[in-house]
Amino acid sequence: QVQLVESGGGLVQAGGSLRLTCAASGRTFSNNAMGWFRQAPGKEREFVAAITWNGGRTDYADSVKGRFTISRDNAKNTLYLQMNSLKLEDTAVYYCAVGWTYNLHSRPDEYDYWGQGTQVTVSS
Repeated sequence: QVQLVESGGGLVQAGGSLRLTCAASGRTFSNNAMGWFRQAPGKEREFVAAITWNGGRTDYADSVKGRFTISRDNAKNTLYLQMNSLKLEDTAVYYCAVGWTYNLHSRPDEYDYWGQGTQVTVSS
């Protein structure tokens, strides 16, 4: 059974940093792109970042470019999101997901498997 488990969320002051981790189990995803999405209360789920199967290419939402870094360790079947210079508007539940293919994807419907999410709250 495929399972994605996010961790690393929490409460942080504006300007601070957090590192999210997504541990995958049940099968390996070394041939799939992976991504991070987030959803704030009352809003649609939105794309945050994506990475190709081998980490060779990445893509970011404009709102997080220069502040967030996505990475992966295929040997550990794990995905990461380093978040720096956090802003109040970054507050949301963050989800990791596995893409259909090895290439970059930015739409939720291009992802097959999803984690349960981890809450990130940025305070002033």
